[in-house]
Amino acid sequence: MPTESIIRRSDAMMHNGSVTSEQKNTAKDSATGQHIIAQLARELSSESAVAPWQIKAAIELLDSGSTVPFIARYRKEVTGMLSDSQLRLLEERLRYLRELEDRRAAVLEAIAEAGKLTDQLAQAIRAASTKAELEDLYLPFKSKRRTKAQIAREAGLEPLADLLLSDPSTDPVQAAAGYLNPEAGFATDADVLSGARSIVTERVSQDVVLAGELRERLWKTGKIGASVAAGATAEGQGKYSDYLDYVADLDRLPSHRVLALLRGEREGVLNLQLAEADPRDEQALADARGNYENSIAASLGLNVPSDAPAAKWIAQTVRLAWKARLLTRFESDLRSRLFEAAEDESVKIFAANLRDVLLAAPAGNKAVLGLDPGLRTGVKVAVVDLTGKSVETATIYPHAPANKWNESIAVLANLAKKHGTTLIAVGNGTAGRETDRLAAEVIKALGGEGISKVIVSEAGASVYSASELASQELPDMDVSLRGAVSIARRLQDPLAELVKIDPKSIGVGQYQHDVTASKLDRALDAVVEDCVNAVGVDVNTASPSLLARVAGVGPLLSRNIVDHRNANGPFATRKDLLKVPRLGAKAFEQCAGFLRITGGKEKLDASSVHPEAYALAKTLQASAEAQGRRLEELNPQDFATEQFGEPTIRDVIAELRRPARDPRGEFVTATLKEGVETIKDVKPGMIMEGTVSNVAAFGAFVDLGVHQDGLIHVSAMSNKFISDPREVVSSGQIVKVKVLDVDVVRKRISLTLRLDDELPVAGEAGKNSGPRERKGPGAGGSARPSQNRNGQNRNARSAQGKPAAPGNTAMAEALRRAGLGK
Repeated sequence: MPTESIIRRSDAMMHNGSVTSEQKNTAKDSATGQHIIAQLARELSSESAVAPWQIKAAIELLDSGSTVPFIARYRKEVTGMLSDSQLRLLEERLRYLRELEDRRAAVLEAIAEAGKLTDQLAQAIRAASTKAELEDLYLPFKSKRRTKAQIAREAGLEPLADLLLSDPSTDPVQAAAGYLNPEAGFATDADVLSGARSIVTERVSQDVVLAGELRERLWKTGKIGASVAAGATAEGQGKYSDYLDYVADLDRLPSHRVLALLRGEREGVLNLQLAEADPRDEQALADARGNYENSIAASLGLNVPSDAPAAKWIAQTVRLAWKARLLTRFESDLRSRLFEAAEDESVKIFAANLRDVLLAAPAGNKAVLGLDPGLRTGVKVAVVDLTGKSVETATIYPHAPANKWNESIAVLANLAKKHGTTLIAVGNGTAGRETDRLAAEVIKALGGEGISKVIVSEAGASVYSASELASQELPDMDVSLRGAVSIARRLQDPLAELVKIDPKSIGVGQYQHDVTASKLDRALDAVVEDCVNAVGVDVNTASPSLLARVAGVGPLLSRNIVDHRNANGPFATRKDLLKVPRLGAKAFEQCAGFLRITGGKEKLDASSVHPEAYALAKTLQASAEAQGRRLEELNPQDFATEQFGEPTIRDVIAELRRPARDPRGEFVTATLKEGVETIKDVKPGMIMEGTVSNVAAFGAFVDLGVHQDGLIHVSAMSNKFISDPREVVSSGQIVKVKVLDVDVVRKRISLTLRLDDELPVAGEAGKNSGPRERKGPGAGGSARPSQNRNGQNRNARSAQGKPAAPGNTAMAEALRRAGLGK
């Protein structure tokens, strides 16, 4: 899109109460007007200042078909170094703001066609910054059935309403007698006064300024209460026991609790009430409601003596305006605001966890023995070679009821010897810990040298096994064995294998089924795309699934690339990609820098240097050699041109120094405690090592290898205040933890990173466990407990803290119930 269209605005859209067809056609262009650019610049400046010109340049690139990875990596000069995270936020917010502009144009058109668009109203509509504000302005003009107020006006009752408001000394009953109109449905004094009241309450509800003020006041000072719903089952009440008598501040409710409350309501267990104050405190509630009613009275210009004849009618009218018109509407608005904020946080957490899992350190090109654990159906075995190709499979029955332990050890040992495997990947599902012990026996049988075992998350492996992609990759293999192949490949390269699975099946989300699917899909797809392009892809070995995630490629071109590769052999140069059907210049520009060719004709094809910068790279190399200097000693300013600035030159120098460097960390594994195989084996005071399987808003879950994740509450992560657990830990990270408390019955393990924390006093674990918002016992959300999921290890960093106050085990246990919706 040209620059002119990006800066175009719709300021002249309204003249003489009409909208021309030409003006209507500018709605889409106005969505990227100066006001939107300025708003995006403000929103993106939370960490560092972002100028409007950067936003405008990024929008131009996005609208021209450029992808976020390409812009972030190869157009730094154009956008002023906007990061991929900033660009993703820009992309998402731009979508919202453009939708807002489209709706704004529709509202203007509708009101103009009704002949009711004034300059003042048009200005207010143009100034609305949210969809809620826009709908407030449009509310009086929406096409709708005739209201009670409209019927009353048509019957001539508006003068009566104005009289009672302006002169409270008027006797309502006597005044109403002069407005009787049986034909219109106002046959009695009560009917007339009710009609006049409808006129006033509608007038109040359509006061945009008042509505905005009271809505924000309710958001900042209101409460949300939860109680048990009629007909709720005992099982349901037990599941949501922490919310059966719960009150919290609206604007301080954490995302996981919002989603838990809304889920409890959907399941028919909870009744939710949004109120002006604590609904359990009648006096506080009455006082708060009185304040809102006073604000409504003030907006009507009322100052009514209590003994005035119309005082009672006015008080009832104001009360009805608040309770039946405004509060009802605000409850819907603020519930939506609560959900949207919680949804955004949930999606953010899921995306961050997914990024950590996808960028877990790969074991690399090593032969792997994959074990997909099972009891009655046996342990499925698959050996993959250095390239990830499945070379042999088997099924063994080491566990009950077959108990062929020694035979299974012999089979695995022979397979390991035969194929030179150096790693054993053990899935963490049912019988995972027992199978891990089997792997340890195999290693002993092999002499313990040159081979090690790793527990691997098998989340989504069954989804892959039954997928069309798996049937294409492993057509002659039984579905039950494909999971073992996937587990083995995950150890070799988590990213390459996990891109074959729907991100929602990887098991690192928080209430993922409670959020809008389209928003979650967009966020997760963006994470996968960013991770794949950050690492780079070998175009001669990558699967179609991996290639499809490369910037500018997609499913169709990925299939074409593989077909061309199969028909013509490996690509010799990046330029050969242009021979792929339907891969044109634009797609080549987007993808070339992220696709690698190892051992080809051009050495730079194996690096992340974009082909457009090859001449620059060779100039830098030649200059360094001629001057007898190292590349890092060159001054980027000496080589800057109109096309390539210092950021690109620095990137090229870094790549030439360490070509094709993998940004992922070193491959390491957690050492599980011997003899601790189930939750019954875990004892308070134990120091254990585990892998962070998931990070939520309230803490982190750790896989200890006992089929039940333990929880480190955020309060037990550091001596200093931590608002976000990700400040300390990340999914896939290895941590050393201390066990504070174990509840075998409820399957809860409370952990701390502060290894010197004292254990809770016996009998104290269940006390004071409620969330800070409520006065009664209980806390946290209620959802299905987290399954035992083990993320791959991103680095060897072990998060430990110093002693402070003992960790609140009861709080951790309660919050454990918040779960991570699967």
